[in-house]
Amino acid sequence: MRPSKRAPDEMRKVSFERNIARYAEGSCLVKFGETHVLCTASLEEKAPSWLRGSGKGWVTAEYAMLPRATVERTRRESTSGKQSGRTQEIQRLISRSLRSVVDLTQLNEKQITLDCDVIQADGGTRTAAITGAWVALHDCIAWMKSRSIISGNPLRDHVAAISCGIVKGVPVIDLDYIEDSSAETDANFVMTGSGGLVEVQGTAEGKPFSEAELLSLLGLAKNGISGLVAMQKSVIG
Repeated sequence: MRPSKRAPDEMRKVSFERNIARYAEGSCLVKFGETHVLCTASLEEKAPSWLRGSGKGWVTAEYAMLPRATVERTRRESTSGKQSGRTQEIQRLISRSLRSVVDLTQLNEKQITLDCDVIQADGGTRTAAITGAWVALHDCIAWMKSRSIISGNPLRDHVAAISCGIVKGVPVIDLDYIEDSSAETDANFVMTGSGGLVEVQGTAEGKPFSEAELLSLLGLAKNGISGLVAMQKSVIG
């Protein structure tokens, strides 16, 4: 039995709350159990300088964890003058994941920045951020279309993410912190609504995992992400 009493293929309770930030063009508070992430989408009038004249826009992301998102206070990275390697890696992952489902040529040299701020962390912050950021991105694009800033629909598909792992020899989905900190294998899967793989991150701790175990984790992830995409569709109406 898992510490949370969930079945191996059972996710935590997931919820999305849209329009949570008054001034953002798109926003969503996403909750995966006790992991809560505020995702906001901001439209910027200019694309990065290296894209000027190309006709393409850009989608990027920033990620941060609030000082008391965890059991003990962590220092704000802004006060130290630099981001940690973990933060940089996560925000690049979020950026790549969102760009995988956007036709940048339809953004008219505009940039959309997704800010993903972890309010409370209990494992799976990056996967929750990707899943919630898609909702915020969708609403930002809808906002742009309603004001004739763009004419087409640059959003080609859904994208969502989930963590899976092997805990005490058993493949499980959606690890909370207790499981994540003791897992023999920890993996993150990012997939589109049509089933395409965007990114797979997998790491063994001590004992290597087999191809069969990887396929088992992939099967769990596919089912979980299918459910997350269904929730995204339901929340945007």
